[in-house]
Parts: sequence; C-alpha cells; structure tokens
Amino acid sequence: MRFRASFALAALATFCAGPLPSQSGDHWVTSWATAQQLAPTTFGGRGGPPPPARRSGPEVSNLPATLADQTVRMIVHTSLGGSRLRIELSNTIGAQPVEIGAAHIALHKSDGATVEGTDRVLTFSGSSSFILPPGVLAVSDPVDLDLPPLSDLAVSLYLPHDTGPPTNHNVGLHTAYISKGDVTAAQRMPEPATTFAYAWLAGIQVAAPADAFTIVALGDSITDGFATTRDANRAWPTLLAQRLNTNKATRHVAVVNQGISGNQVLRDGAGVSALARLDRDVLSQPGVRWVILLEGINDINIRGRTDGSNALTSNELIWGYRQIVTRCHAQGIKVIGATIMPEEGVPTASERGEEIRQAVNQWIRAKGNFDAVVDFDAVVRDPERPVRLKPEFDPGDHIHPNDAGNQAMADAFDLSLVER
Repeated sequence: MRFRASFALAALATFCAGPLPSQSGDHWVTSWATAQQLAPTTFGGRGGPPPPARRSGPEVSNLPATLADQTVRMIVHTSLGGSRLRIELSNTIGAQPVEIGAAHIALHKSDGATVEGTDRVLTFSGSSSFILPPGVLAVSDPVDLDLPPLSDLAVSLYLPHDTGPPTNHNVGLHTAYISKGDVTAAQRMPEPATTFAYAWLAGIQVAAPADAFTIVALGDSITDGFATTRDANRAWPTLLAQRLNTNKATRHVAVVNQGISGNQVLRDGAGVSALARLDRDVLSQPGVRWVILLEGINDINIRGRTDGSNALTSNELIWGYRQIVTRCHAQGIKVIGATIMPEEGVPTASERGEEIRQAVNQWIRAKGNFDAVVDFDAVVRDPERPVRLKPEFDPGDHIHPNDAGNQAMADAFDLSLVER
C-alpha cells in the first residue's frame, strides 16, 4: 500500500521529536555486517544458477516479495563481543518508504528462540517506530546487552504495512523466521515460515576498547560462503574471526563479511559493482583498518571469455584493484590482496579467462601492489592440476570451496599482521 502523506509526516515528526541518544564517546566497531541488494537473483554464483537444494549449501531464500503485518526475525553470528551495541537498518535500494513498527534484539538460543532475559527494545532517536525513507540507512540508539564474542543474535523487525520488495542479502546462510503480527518481543516465533535471507538489516556495531578494529572481507560468492553449510558458520571470514578470537593477541579484531554472490569488480550485475559499493560496504563502516579483497572471477567469466570491444583485459581488472587500494589508503585502511582461485569445470571458464586470471594473480603477488597478500590460489588448487580445485575442497560446482576449503582459506592468514 502507499503511505498517505499526512501519515508519513506525522510519523516523521514523532521520530524527530524523540530524545537524542547520549554522546558517550564510545569507540564503535562493526562486529557483523552484510552487503545488500534488492531482490533474490537466480544467478547464485559464477557457475550459473544455484544447484538443487542440498544440506551442504544454501537453498532458495524464499524471501517474500513484500511483508505486511508480519515480524521477521533474523539470526546473525557476531565476531567481536561487547556490553553495548546498536544496529543498522538499510532501505538503500528500496523504492518506497518502509515503516518499522517495532524492533527488538536478543541473544539467540536455537531455532529462532531467544535467551530469556536478554530481549531489548530498539529505538531510533528515541522512537520505537519510524519511517525508513528510500535510500536511507538508519542507526539505532545503543542498548546495553552482554554480548560474548562469536555469539548469535536475533534481530526482530515488525513491518505493519506493505513494504514492497525488501532491500536484502539473498545468501544469508542462517535461517530467518517470519510470523504474523507484532511478535518482536516473543521468546519463540509462533508458527513461523522460514527464509534464508537478511531483509533491511545491514550491520551490528559494538562499543569496544580503543584498540579494537574491523577487517572487512570484500568479495563475491566465495566470500559470501555460497557452498558452505547453512546455520554452521563455515564461511572463511567467519572462520577467520574464530581464529582471531582464539589468539590472545588478536581478540580485539572483528571480521565482517561483505560478499555478494555474483558480484563483479567493475560492473553492476548481482548487486552494484565492488567499485560502486566500496563507500557503503567498507569506507563507511566504523572501526575498519583492513580490507581483504577477493573479487574478479565474475568479471573474467562474464567478459573475459572472448575477444572484442567489450572484452575484459587483465589491465582493466588491475585498474579496478588499484582504485580500491587508492581509495582505502586515503581513509587510512590497508588492503590484503587475495589471489583468484581456479575454476576448471565451470561452464563459463575459458582459456582466455585463465590467461587473465594468471596475469592478475601475478600482479597481486608482486611486492608493493597490496599491503599484504593471501595466496588463496595456492591454498585450494590441486597440485596435480593447478587449474582446478583440490577434489577434497570441491562441493561439485568446481568453483566454490566447501566447508573444508573455507577452513583452509581461513588458516592461510598470517595473524601477526593484526596482532597488538
């Protein structure tokens, strides 16, 4: 339904009239985030459509085209802990205003149920309900909640009126729950439908010690965790966060996953390009000091297969990397370059594309182009045939490493880069 102008103005006046949050001087650090796009795509990764549903990979998200008089409860796995937190909601790609009727946050127990005594009401500039205009990102007021590192949180949003297509992240890898009415405060969702996407939820931030900071993993479906087990936290950025937390010298470091399946460095497609979303997904995140860049195989497979006026070249892709490094450096952020991994057996793979991959990887490995390098190609390639994944890392689509492959990728990082 369309919002009446008088209703929207009244809601906005209520929103603006609320008390301003206290300016405590907290050091805010992003503990969890997800990169957003408008609608679920059938292009589930670089190998074409997603494979049939299976236990070891994501299924179709089944996110409704609109929500009305419904509560959606989304589960997130944080990296850095704290005792004070806030959330970000985004209508960045929405075409109409979205009314948030209520929002709650709590520790997650299991199957969408929350831990008793941890539920907190979220307000935005003092109001528990407000209008989220098109293109806008809103930050909640802080709430006090003891959040251990590597915890699961449940964020519940009540949408009283027709929302239109949600700004969302399609490959959520965690089950989300949708129930009728405002059940944001319910410990257990009544008769929920399930989906596997995040809707409007963009990030979780924690007030942290002054030395805490965030690493952003900027990438495509491999970073997104496309072939990893759902509800198991097996994507390599999450596994890297676990490694950092078990090392006393790096427990102050968060890792957030800003991968989008099908994303390209240079051109829009599955989400806007990495160049276009860099400000939103990296530079605007509080507390970021490092970025891990793993992108390029989609550019290669879409425009690198054949010659012609529109054909991709290695120099063009390298130009994109240089732009990202330069813009990050301007904000005092260092960049780890990740080599592009092999893909023999993928229908869109080609000899020309492999030549581009090899040339780009040579540039990534060269001294001085990045602040550091992680050689994922060397980690996951088959030593007997380096143009393909190791069989034990291949889930069957020949491009997205499975749980074991993601663990090997997380283990490849030199933690001394970010130690105290």
